[in-house]
Amino acid sequence: MKKEQTEAAFVELPYREPAGVRELFGHFADEPWALLLDSGKTLHQAAQFDIILTRPRATYAFSDGESNITGAEIQISADPFETLKRFYEFGLKDAQTLPAELSQLPFHGGIAGYCSYDAGRYVEKLPSLAKDDIGLPELAFGLYEWAYISDHRNHKSYLVKFCQYCDAYWKDIITEFEKLYEKGTSAKRDSFSLKDAWQSNMNKDGYIERFKKVHDYIHAGDCYQVNLAQRFSADYQGHPWNAYLKLTDHNQAPFSSYMNLEHQQILSLSPERFIQVFPQGTGKRKKLHVVTQPIKGTRPRSKDEAEDKRLSDELQNSEKDRAENLMIVDLLRNDIGRNAEIGSVNVTKLFELQSFISVHHLVSTIEADLAQDSDVFTLLKHCFPGGSITGAPKVRAMEIIEELEPHRRSIYCGSMMYLDFRGFLDSNIAIRTLVTDGGKIHAWGGGGLVADSEAENEYEETLHKLSKILPVLSDE
Repeated sequence: MKKEQTEAAFVELPYREPAGVRELFGHFADEPWALLLDSGKTLHQAAQFDIILTRPRATYAFSDGESNITGAEIQISADPFETLKRFYEFGLKDAQTLPAELSQLPFHGGIAGYCSYDAGRYVEKLPSLAKDDIGLPELAFGLYEWAYISDHRNHKSYLVKFCQYCDAYWKDIITEFEKLYEKGTSAKRDSFSLKDAWQSNMNKDGYIERFKKVHDYIHAGDCYQVNLAQRFSADYQGHPWNAYLKLTDHNQAPFSSYMNLEHQQILSLSPERFIQVFPQGTGKRKKLHVVTQPIKGTRPRSKDEAEDKRLSDELQNSEKDRAENLMIVDLLRNDIGRNAEIGSVNVTKLFELQSFISVHHLVSTIEADLAQDSDVFTLLKHCFPGGSITGAPKVRAMEIIEELEPHRRSIYCGSMMYLDFRGFLDSNIAIRTLVTDGGKIHAWGGGGLVADSEAENEYEETLHKLSKILPVLSDE
């Protein structure tokens, strides 16, 4: 049962634009579990809010089959998604309702973090073939009971608390932010640079060899589509937060985020939404509504306006890309349908062109109402990992990925997400996403392969997707 707010739940602070929010977050970037949810400098419909989360009351990390929980006493399940549900419910007991004037804010306290692609190993039974050389947990979530939120559409910024638990230090948080506003500069950190050139875990010939194996599987009837990715790695020096700042200067992605896990840092510049859940209706007609927006189909951008238009028209009229997109739409309709009210699953947008700073994409939208006997955690489990970055059928595609990609994907193609105390969920597909670990930084580029894919074109597409990432961090 939620408690009513007994004292001031929020403080309105002078509005901060996206760059100003990043400057504020810079003061927290070294703190374990500090998380920035960054909507980027874009006109995308999802790019309204930036959220700073740090100093969680409790944390949950799941790695190699074991759960590690701090700050909360809950019964651990062998199923990490069930443990995550219990972790969320622990925080929910102390949740407080925000004033109606803040109802538009996207996050009202709750859990935030990520599920890596490899969390899918606890959903589906998969072989263990690819090398596991990144020490990132498969799941990691904090329980966040206060936040800084900047609303870029209404030009308002707030410091908000969500639980009575943080009353003891709430005034200190307000004072700290007021001082940060006055100070006006971020903490100084060593500039970021690569110590050597990016190296892929498969050269072009290696990619083409794997491409041919995927085609053999498709023609044998094993699958219809497989997402094949290559990983780029390099040694680096300096601070990963400065790398993120460099990347945001060249990427305008509405589902971006930065998370510090002390020994690893996640830098996500994702343009793709995974799953969004929010209530619709009132009273007895109130339901949880589900939206997913897979991306399939890519063309590079051009600085020449006419050429850029030619490329976007080519993408929109491409039978191959439309067929590839439609395969994933059908897969996600099935995944969501397992947890949806009968008859409620609809494709509301098909093959919508969305243009980003370096690429054009085809994006479709599938919507449904969550079934009364399901919940968000069951929905996540049944949809994880996202079909747009596995292939179809999903399990067979994941088996082939495990066979052909030399290394596990870690955070790549997993999901950064939050679930607040009202039941609002939003999440990305962690593409255009990097992770640091042990003095190395890793980035991935991939794409869906179908029967009429061409090896050269698909190889180049993986590079197009990283055209505003790898070269940016290679610059001195």
